[in-house]
Amino acid sequence: MGAFLCFAGFCKASAQHGFAGAATPVGQLKVLKDFKVELLHTVPKGEQGSWVNLCTDPKGRLIVSDQYGKLYRLTVPALGQSRPVGIETIDIQIGQAQGLLYAFDSLYVMVANEGYQGRGLYRVRDTNGDDKFDEVKLLRKLDGGGEHGPHAIVLTPDGKSLAIISGNQTKVTEVNTSRVPRVWGEDHLIKRLWDGNGFMKGVLAPGGWIATTDPEGKTWELVSTGFRNQYDAAYNRAGDLFTFDADMEWDVNTPWYRPTRVCLVTSGSEFGWRSGAGKWPAYYPDSLPAVVNIGPGSPTGVAFGYGAKFPAKYQEAFYILDWSYGKLYAVHMKPDGSAYKAETEEFITGSPLPLTDVVINPKDGAMYFTIGGRRTQSALYRVTYAGSASTALSKGDDTGKAARSIRRKLESFHGHQDAIAVKEAWPYLRHQDRYIRFAARIALEHQDVKTWQEKALGEANDQAAMTALIGLARVGDKTLQPRLLARLEKIGWSPLSDSQRLDLLRVYSLAFTRMGAPDESARARLTAKFDPLFPANMRELNAELSQMLVYLEVPSAAGKLVATLEKAPTQEEQMDYARALRVLKTGWTPQLQKTYFQWFLKAANFRGGASLAGFLRDMKADAVTNLDESSKLALKPILEAKPEKKTPMAVLGERPMVKEWKVNDLATLVQSGLKKRSFSRGRDMMGAVGCFNCHRFDNEGGAVGPDLTGVGGRFNPRDLLESLIEPSKEVSDQYAAITVLKTDGTDYTGRIVNLNEETLMLNPNMFDPNEMLNIKRADIKSIEPSKVSMMPEGLLNALKQDEILDMVAFLLSRGDRNNRMFR
Repeated sequence: MGAFLCFAGFCKASAQHGFAGAATPVGQLKVLKDFKVELLHTVPKGEQGSWVNLCTDPKGRLIVSDQYGKLYRLTVPALGQSRPVGIETIDIQIGQAQGLLYAFDSLYVMVANEGYQGRGLYRVRDTNGDDKFDEVKLLRKLDGGGEHGPHAIVLTPDGKSLAIISGNQTKVTEVNTSRVPRVWGEDHLIKRLWDGNGFMKGVLAPGGWIATTDPEGKTWELVSTGFRNQYDAAYNRAGDLFTFDADMEWDVNTPWYRPTRVCLVTSGSEFGWRSGAGKWPAYYPDSLPAVVNIGPGSPTGVAFGYGAKFPAKYQEAFYILDWSYGKLYAVHMKPDGSAYKAETEEFITGSPLPLTDVVINPKDGAMYFTIGGRRTQSALYRVTYAGSASTALSKGDDTGKAARSIRRKLESFHGHQDAIAVKEAWPYLRHQDRYIRFAARIALEHQDVKTWQEKALGEANDQAAMTALIGLARVGDKTLQPRLLARLEKIGWSPLSDSQRLDLLRVYSLAFTRMGAPDESARARLTAKFDPLFPANMRELNAELSQMLVYLEVPSAAGKLVATLEKAPTQEEQMDYARALRVLKTGWTPQLQKTYFQWFLKAANFRGGASLAGFLRDMKADAVTNLDESSKLALKPILEAKPEKKTPMAVLGERPMVKEWKVNDLATLVQSGLKKRSFSRGRDMMGAVGCFNCHRFDNEGGAVGPDLTGVGGRFNPRDLLESLIEPSKEVSDQYAAITVLKTDGTDYTGRIVNLNEETLMLNPNMFDPNEMLNIKRADIKSIEPSKVSMMPEGLLNALKQDEILDMVAFLLSRGDRNNRMFR
């Protein structure tokens, strides 16, 4: 989160006007160098509500919507002028929009709530040319609403259709065609855990979706599924669609937590949202990954910078808004095969700054953004460039065009049958580009399976075979399972890369979830195949192998998984094994049962999101149902024991102190070159001193502090060591805490993580993301940046020298266990 910059002007304004009813002052914002922000309008809440949506009309005027009320049309002052914004109420029966688009000489409005004329897609027109809207027409009623309901409306690149963005509480509308094969399922190898608080319990795939429709809203085509709650989307110059999908903040510090992320929305794509603990990990080959993970937050509006009078880099940027942490990011894309990779940059940040929507106005080349939502204080801002760099129109480049052309050729076969589709798609099933392989498989799934099933079963190339057999498991006849398994059994484990091993395990899982359990003969062969492979040297492989061993009821599974559970350094990894073990029925001994259920007493001190305790409760309840009466009686003291509650620091303090380390004690060692270090021990030490409680690394760990995966690209070894030993010496603006001083003289330090009307929600404890303080804005006297890091000092004092060096090497490796530091 951006630091709360306490400039003199802001502090004076704070004392003079207070916080309640005041928009976030410009002086309070941290803005990228050479860019200028103007506060154009503070919304009077009682009159104009709280604005959440924004678009431009052909005259350069802005149209905005109150989340719970009317639409307004704004005439903004010309650049350099200081006159007020002209505001006109659009006096028709339409509002509560979470999607606005001006196109086809019409205003399209997505109504998200039941007010006015009900939820759905509307077309609003001026029929008599008097510059006033007078006709409201419902194009399509949509089933679902609220903040996970129907959202944005986006004009497609060809200028002929509308793309409709809907969250995971909106049922897929009736479509004429679907680029997504309509065979979606849950595809969980073992019994799923629903949300620990019961949120969306029973809701099944496909989750959030994106479809296109014609200007009259008559013909619909489903394009993509599997999102949680993507609010907005935008097309880039190359015609690719991007969205910013939401996380489930209640899942923080669980293995199934997925951070907010930018996704490339390709034809027929699936992004793996499933309810509760059932979300698919990004490595599943039957889904697609993020272009870039952002972290915890609440995604709202997005826009590309095309048309802005900004330097070329910022014209090409993809701007994404995070409501809860007050961050407007510039995401810089680079082609990567037929897809993209990206880096993020904080463009504008503030605290609080509940960002809701953003547009580039082609009439003046400025960026406009709104804050508000959930009845918080709303305002309109304008962003312009004031530096000396050229703002000449950027035209981008054609990098990656050839790979994208291959992907799009394959996508042309989606949604219909074509006589040449199988022949055209087959060579790309083995392609190194994951998006191209995905597009080729989706092309197959839309064809008559009888035209390609024999080809799939006889494919000699292992990668092509795995890709094709995913499709066959999804759409083929169940009677093909023995032959499908026979082909998979020919694939050797050793020659595969780790990612291919994950693919192989997923194909097996789909063969079982879609086609049924294997017969006893196949089960015996599979037990012999997979039993020796666990534990592997990679956490993700162990997560998948543990489920496979439990599903197959491998006799050694209980002993192996309990032993690995005891040694796992992170609560996420431990929960993976405990979740699998809860449904295992065979191979238990009294001692293994005792050790397993004692783990739940330890897990009671885990910290995480609001659903964590419920997940652990339900996990234990499932495990108890597999006990016979004698086992329940023997385990009664453990099952009924009350866990000893410990603070996170007390848990960390159980490791004895080794030395009060200083930077100079270790600087020479880390600077001279880290060699022959241990990747596994470095990861273990990250868990031992609590780093994973607060920080993510390689898609594992907490989300309160910064993601450390890329720290090796930002810090040299000495600087990294210094930040570990002296965390308060230089506090990052991005994750700085703030100190809130109340009018009664009390003060609190932490990070603002959410807002609700006139209340700030402050997290004062990095070790517990679920701990919140609610502070009324009217009670705040001042807010200043904290000079002390939220990261405690002395965490490394419980480690030996070699353990610290291993941990530093692990952090610098970016998760690559083959890095030269470990050779």
